[in-house]
Parts: sequence; structure tokens; C-alpha cells
Amino acid sequence: MLTELRIENFAIIQHLELNFKSGLSTFTGETGAGKSIILDAITALIGGKADATFIRSGADKALVEGVFTLSEAVAAEVNPILEREDLLENPGEVSLARELRREGRSVTRVNGRSVSQSLVRELGSHLIDIHGQSEHLSLLDVNSHRSLLDRYAGTAAALAAYRQVYRRLQEVRKELRELRAAEQDALRRADLLSFQVNEIEAAHLKAGEEDELRQERDRLANAESLASLAQQCVQMLDEGTPESPSLTDLLGQVSQSVSAISRMDGSQSALNDAAQTASDLLNDLARDLRDYLDQIEFNPRRLEQVEERLELLRTLQRKYGGSVESVLAFARDARQKLELIQSAGEQIEALEAQEQAILPDLARLGLELSDLRRAAANTMSAAIDTELDDLRMAEAHFAVDLKRIPAPEGLPLPDGTKAAFDDSGLDKVEFLIAPNPGEGLKPLVKIASGGETSRLMLALKNVLARADEIPTLIFDEIDQGIGGRVGMVVGEKLWTLGRNHQVLCVTHLPQLAAFGDQHFRVRKLLENGRTVTDVQELAAQPRLDELAQMLGQLSDASRAAAQEALDLAHRRAQELAGR
Repeated sequence: MLTELRIENFAIIQHLELNFKSGLSTFTGETGAGKSIILDAITALIGGKADATFIRSGADKALVEGVFTLSEAVAAEVNPILEREDLLENPGEVSLARELRREGRSVTRVNGRSVSQSLVRELGSHLIDIHGQSEHLSLLDVNSHRSLLDRYAGTAAALAAYRQVYRRLQEVRKELRELRAAEQDALRRADLLSFQVNEIEAAHLKAGEEDELRQERDRLANAESLASLAQQCVQMLDEGTPESPSLTDLLGQVSQSVSAISRMDGSQSALNDAAQTASDLLNDLARDLRDYLDQIEFNPRRLEQVEERLELLRTLQRKYGGSVESVLAFARDARQKLELIQSAGEQIEALEAQEQAILPDLARLGLELSDLRRAAANTMSAAIDTELDDLRMAEAHFAVDLKRIPAPEGLPLPDGTKAAFDDSGLDKVEFLIAPNPGEGLKPLVKIASGGETSRLMLALKNVLARADEIPTLIFDEIDQGIGGRVGMVVGEKLWTLGRNHQVLCVTHLPQLAAFGDQHFRVRKLLENGRTVTDVQELAAQPRLDELAQMLGQLSDASRAAAQEALDLAHRRAQELAGR
């Protein structure tokens, strides 16, 4: 519930801090004093429409802050949202703030951190419900009627069972849609994939092949130069000329001389070893060059084959990847896709069988859910008619309209028909009202505004109190168009509603205000040439005087009448509490 409210520079409110308790809190005061402005501020706080026109003249910004304590049931709805946005601080409390700035920007905060207005509206929908002449009326939202009826009927278990099967059906149908979509162009895709796989497999690619081919191409393309160079090396190393002995001959002479030195000077045996090693290395080099020379191949045909193979590799790489390895990976993936397409028909048949097995179960659960709703709709309609009778609307009649919409592609039912369905069942639910005899039932969203609407909202709220989890309910001038006698009944209803909810009510009827657990007087004062709104919580004599003034001129008679209203309200509250 809303426990603290702080407003600064909002319309004619300069500064206001209010602390609320549970139960019924009433606001009284003359027209234009600022009662509805307080509700406008609360509307802005929970993400409602608000702009720079609400900023007090001469101020740069307006601020509204509210602190809410959360019951266990409300925390179960609100805390997951806070956790999702990483805003959860105290599981039993949440603070909201709205700042309107003169330049037009609006800043919203949750637990001190800036957030989007859509998030604040989401949170606000779980915290406050405002019923006024221009504010959003949740009960006039057709989309909420089915969920309200479900909570009243206690269909949670049946709805959960239905939704479990519904989700399974949607999963099967999603997979079917994907497979059928793939099947539609399967032939084209299969032909393309088959061509791609065959083209790659026909090339008989091997990892690392490209590097080997490049090396071979280089040898074949340069065979003449390579042979000439190798021959020169062999000649210089091992053959020599009449004018120039070979290196091996010269090194042999060096080796003989060094050997002689080592024999005469034993300390130079290492020189002999080095000379022998050099001789052996030179002989090995000469032998390897001869072997290399023997391997050099003058083969233009083979060179042409290698060039063609390299060109094939380049072509495949351009089409399927930047390397031989990438091309091979593309082929593996294409084979898998081809296998999937070829097996799609079998998968579709299996999923279609699953779908046909699920539909009867879903129809059965949907009909069971409909039966629960229909039974609850009758009892709820009767209870609301009783409430309307208490509120002096005895001629009005309330009804819940449950319809099934025929749909060719809908859920097959045992009677052979098909009905539209969604994750909440087969029924379209709408609340209807006949305000006056002979007018017939009409959609609740189309009834006239005013006191009649407010009383209807109150009747609905009283009946749906156990189903409605929103902790704070606000009624703006619910007494519009009704007199003191009905006002007493409305006061009783609001007080009763306040046992399960926090109720804030703006009223002009002293008979209704007398039922308030808290009573706030709203006045318009003139301070330093500026109009300001002043709000005071009243008790004892000040409250008695306020009620007396609401009845007429302040006098002993009006005070006596006010006291009588308080006493009667107190007695009725005790009687209601004792039930």
C-alpha cells in the first residue's frame, strides 16, 4: 500500500507530505481546493500522462515521490519485475518518483534509479487502481474481464493445466511451420545442395594439398633453371676443369696437408678432425646435388595438370570458402542439410500425429475451464446485483457474457464445431450492464459516466475484492450525483473494501467521509500573493467541525448532525466488523 507521498511544485501544490495508513482515507474540501490534483500527482507517479503544464508557475520542475509497502501477495507480483531490472533492494518495499521539468523532459525513478515510464506503468498496475471521471478504469478494460472472472472463480489450477498443454501444442505447431516452410522449397534446395556436395566430393580434396601443389608447380615451371644451377654446383664441387680443379680435390689436398701437420704436431689433431669433417660434408653435398639433379623433371604435361588442379581449388574456394579446409567444412554442412530435408517428411508426419493427440486434451481442459467460468459468472452477477441494490440501483442488472467465437482453423470440440482459442482458453469474456429497465444489457465500456458509473465500480470492487490483488484503490468523487442516504451506504461499502485494500476517496458527502479511518481536509490558501494547497489530517474536534461545515453553516445543529453521522458510521463499522 501507499505509505508516504511527497509532492513539490505540482499545480497549486507547493509542498506536501502525507503519511497514509491502511483502511479508508477520505479527502474533503471545497471544489478547486486541490483534492483531485493530489490524485493527478499519484497518477503521474505510476506512469500516467503528465507534462510541463503541471509544474507550478515560477518553478523549474515538479516532483512526486511515493513509498509503497508490499504485502506477501503483492511482492510476489512486483519483486520479479524488480529483479528482472536489477532494482530489487528491499523485498517488502518499493519507492517510485516522477520529476517533470520545464523544458519538457520527464524523469521516472524506481528505488532511486532512472527507468522508463513503461516500467513504472507496469509496476503501477500492481500497486494502484484509480477510479475517477477521467482516469483509467481497469474494470472498463475488456481485456481484464477474463482474468478478473478467473480469479473470482478460482481457476488457477485449471488454467495452469490448460496452459501447459497449450504451450506444448504451440511448440509442436511452431516446429511444423518451420518444417513445412522448409519443405516448400525442399526440391530446389535439395538440387542445389546435391550439386554442391557432388562438386566438392568429385574434387577429392585433401587438407594441405594446395601447398604441395604450389611447390610442385614451382619446380616444374623452373626445371631448366634448377637443372642448370644444380649442374654448375656439381661441376664446381666434384668435377672441375683443366683450368680449375674441383673443390673436393682442393679440399682433399688441404686435408692431406693438415693430416701431415697433426702427425708432426700432436697438439693440432683437432685441425685434422675439422678438415676431415669439411671433406665429408662437401662430399655429401655433392652427392645430394647429383640426386636432386636426377629428380628434376622436364614435364610440361604435368605442369599443366598441376595448374589446372590449382585453378580448381581456387574456384571451389571462391564459391565455398577461403581455404580447402573451409570447402570441406561447407560440404559436411551441406550433407547434413540435405539429410534433414530428405527426412523432413517423416518428421512432419510424426509432429502431425503429436498435434492430433494434443488437440482432444486441450479441448477437454478448455471446456472444463469454461464450465468453471460459467458457474462463477452466475454467482458473481447475482452478488453484484445485490450490491447495486444496496447502492440504490435496484433496477440495474449486471451480467457476464461468455462467448465462443467460431473459427475454421480453431480448436476442434467434441460437438464437431471449431472455436477460436488462445493461452487463456476458449472464452471471450465481457462484463455487461443494464443501468435502467428496458434498456437491455450493454457492454460495460459503453455506459454513461458519473455517479452511476462510480457506484457500479464500487459494487464490482466489493464483489471482486478477494480476486483483486491491487492493494491501493482510489475513488475520485464516487459520490457524484448521489445524496446523503446513498452516501451512507457508499461509505459502508468503502469502509468494508478498506478491510482488504487501502482505499483513498475524494468526497463531498459528510455521511461518506464519516467512515474514514483517516480524514484529510484540503484547503486553498493565499500565501505571499500565491495560491497554495494545504492538506491536514483531521481528528476529534477539527474533524467534527469539517463534517459540520460540509452539512451547512457551522452551528450547534450542524455539529450535532455531524456527530450523529460519526456515531452512526462508528456503529455500522463495528457491526460490519463483527460479521
